[in-house]
Amino acid sequence: MKAAVFRSAAGGLQIEALPDPLPGPGELLLEVRKVGICGSELHAASFHAPERLEGALMGHEICGRVAALGEGVSDFALGDRVVPLPFIGCGQCAMCLTDLSRHCPQVDYQTVRGYCQYTRAAARGCVRVPEGISDEAATLVEPLAVGLQGVRRAALQAGERVLVTGAGPIGLAAAFWAQALGAAEVVVLARSDRRRRIAEQMGLPLFVAGNEVDDEIEMVQSLLGGAPDIVLEAVGLPGALEQAVNHVRPLGRVVSLGFGNQVDTLRPDLATWKDVSLAFSLCYGLRDFEHVVRVLAAGETRPLAMITSGIGLDQLPEAFAGLQAGGEDCKVIVSPWG
Repeated sequence: MKAAVFRSAAGGLQIEALPDPLPGPGELLLEVRKVGICGSELHAASFHAPERLEGALMGHEICGRVAALGEGVSDFALGDRVVPLPFIGCGQCAMCLTDLSRHCPQVDYQTVRGYCQYTRAAARGCVRVPEGISDEAATLVEPLAVGLQGVRRAALQAGERVLVTGAGPIGLAAAFWAQALGAAEVVVLARSDRRRRIAEQMGLPLFVAGNEVDDEIEMVQSLLGGAPDIVLEAVGLPGALEQAVNHVRPLGRVVSLGFGNQVDTLRPDLATWKDVSLAFSLCYGLRDFEHVVRVLAAGETRPLAMITSGIGLDQLPEAFAGLQAGGEDCKVIVSPWG
């Protein structure tokens, strides 16, 4: 099969020929139809841990078609389209049995990969994609599930005011779910105006570009009708947590989705004075994937506004490097067979 292999921080991705994988017991072999480029991969390949990625495959926002069944698999058929969890747990421990397989002591983050033409995936970690959902839309299940889990972690109550900091795919996904799950108002706060149009297409008209206002706290409160009850941080850069604490109301909640990998500082006195609750949210479980698929199958199309371009696998190395350098795209979808 053809694959994009990460060789080094300097060399980036290289298109190579690799052996086709074979499904093991309880696994599916998936023909990767589409895969999205995730910001976490860009960060990891840029400065977080590029040396640990050398020789590795990436890509976890996958829509695949079942090409072969491993021993013991009976819940899927050849040709089914699925979205796979990008990790495989043992399936038997307490974490796996409570839909927290990302925290399984034996979790495997290396097998399910999408920057290639075929991948293995655990059958128990796959959700079938109905015909009404396009391959491109199905690649959004993973990032939408990240946002969904973040809103669930915040314990949003109907009628609460929500601020989302950061207008990348995760921030936009979190804002989408906050609105869908009953927030009175949702404001998206970004550094610049470049994602305003996408936010509006997703039904999120309350958008603040920080570089265009003198007092972002005052602007946010004027749009929300008061300080936010919840701040969903989706920036992941130093200063983002303190920014969230500055915005949230007393006794409010802050949930960090930004997955920052640099040392950050936070003044505890302000958070303590406000009695702020601070939580962190990594990702999702199978039930989150299932919920997202149900919503998309019911006809929800607004999240597709995040998709700004599509490329073939041969174009991936150049596109990946361009996004690392600060490219303008929001979500790029790769066609491994295109």
